[in-house]
Amino acid sequence: MSRGGGPGKLRDSRVTPLTFRERLAAAIRGKVPLCPPPAGIRAHAANYSEFILTIAAAGHPRPRPHTRVISIQTSDPCPPDTSGTTTPAHTNVGEHRRAITRGVSLLTGDPRIAIRRLSGPMILAMFLMSLYNLADAVWVAGLGPASLAAVGFITPLFMIFIGLGNGLGAGVASAVARHIGAQNRKEAENAAVHGILIGMAIAAVLTLPLVIFAEPIAALLGAGEVTPIAAEYGRIIFAGAAFILFNTIAYAILRGEGDTKRTMYAMAASSILNVILDPLLIYGAGWGIAGAAIATVISMALVSLVILYWFVGKKDTYLSISPRIFVPEREITGDILRVGLPASVEFLLMSVLGVIINAVLVMVATIDAVAVYTSGWRLVMFAVIPVIAISTTLISVIGAAYGARNFDHLKAAHAYAIRLGTAISAGMAVGIFLCAPQIAFLFAYTESMASLAPRIALFMQAITILLVFIPAGMMSLSVFQGTGRGMVSLLINVFRMLAFVLVFVYIFGIYLGYGEVGVWAGIILGNIIGSGIAYFWARVYVSRLVAVVQE
Repeated sequence: MSRGGGPGKLRDSRVTPLTFRERLAAAIRGKVPLCPPPAGIRAHAANYSEFILTIAAAGHPRPRPHTRVISIQTSDPCPPDTSGTTTPAHTNVGEHRRAITRGVSLLTGDPRIAIRRLSGPMILAMFLMSLYNLADAVWVAGLGPASLAAVGFITPLFMIFIGLGNGLGAGVASAVARHIGAQNRKEAENAAVHGILIGMAIAAVLTLPLVIFAEPIAALLGAGEVTPIAAEYGRIIFAGAAFILFNTIAYAILRGEGDTKRTMYAMAASSILNVILDPLLIYGAGWGIAGAAIATVISMALVSLVILYWFVGKKDTYLSISPRIFVPEREITGDILRVGLPASVEFLLMSVLGVIINAVLVMVATIDAVAVYTSGWRLVMFAVIPVIAISTTLISVIGAAYGARNFDHLKAAHAYAIRLGTAISAGMAVGIFLCAPQIAFLFAYTESMASLAPRIALFMQAITILLVFIPAGMMSLSVFQGTGRGMVSLLINVFRMLAFVLVFVYIFGIYLGYGEVGVWAGIILGNIIGSGIAYFWARVYVSRLVAVVQE
């Protein structure tokens, strides 16, 4: 045998086809990928596991977890199951999707190339979305500090929906990528449909209560005198929750199959449309802060229609989300939720953290401190866009490598993503530090906001210290999410936010009496420690995976 096909795999030039029973026996010995059993076998076994146990009892050793997969090239590694079925004379594009797309090829190839090429479109798309967020803040700032602060009080709740969508999206992308890595398209498609249905169910449960009780919720969050306008903005945003969840999960499906270009097109369209609609509805139509919310909902709804066209109308994606594909499976639901729920809880905790920080800022300073924090943090999120894009892509790359049991690729992907993210973040940090006064002017171009410009600039310069440490932590969390270990990621984030950030915010901001600046210091120090813990934990985990394979 000659070595090839990537690290940890052997390639054989023989093309002798194997029967299913022969292939299963070889798979148990770790020699070939395990393909789904034919229908005839499924019909006579209580489950697939029972059949495996039957073969093992005949004298074949059962595989250990995380054993090296050694593939034998045959004329058809996983021939289609034709038992009990008939093949149509022809198929249309919708029946299709049999050819391996460029995205899937990248996803399952060299992890460094995959990260560069797949994260590139994501970086551009997220930059455009972040530019929209900045533009939205700029247009709202023109209405005065009260309106900007009102958005700041609603933002943590809005982030709950974003978090639920992104959390479930991480679970879907991880599950889809792992099934693709394991060469199981049907399960990947079923996982995609499961993810969308879960998202729509959550939207149905949460939307109505938030719309009805928007005002008391805003008051509870400490909005005070700006409660009415905060509630006005919140009701409209919450009414579009279904679009938020559908779009984020659909983006995850596309990422899971390595198609980040479509994700870029959809996210870019949403952002550009938002930027166009904001001034028209805020000032042109005279709707004020409600106009900003309506612009957001309209842009998301139109993008949802485009995504549906790709999957259902055009039908040229690798995976299908047709209802006929859906087969309720508790295992798939659990697989998605094992990553999705912890990831969603992470975003929820970040929202809760934002609420607490807003409350502390009001306590130690004034409501203007919330406006400063809201403005500056938007820029911080803009600066970490490349890191978020790379880490989001990394989930799919890690998932595909894990599904194929190629742990050398997994290790290489983790290390390369950290190097790339850190280099980009360092450049962004230098740029923000030097240009902070000029950037602050974007949020202080009105007379009522001008006095806040120096404080916004100072916050931006202080927070650049954190930017260099974020990539190591974020990429490490992606490793756990990509391998289906969402609870580990959640545990690390709980420690980061509760045990470190909040503790240091209290110590510096309240106990030591440093006020607003002390709150900033607590945020920076707590996040740096949390990133370090995530990095070392991931290094140990990946090293153990590689060690098991090499035994």
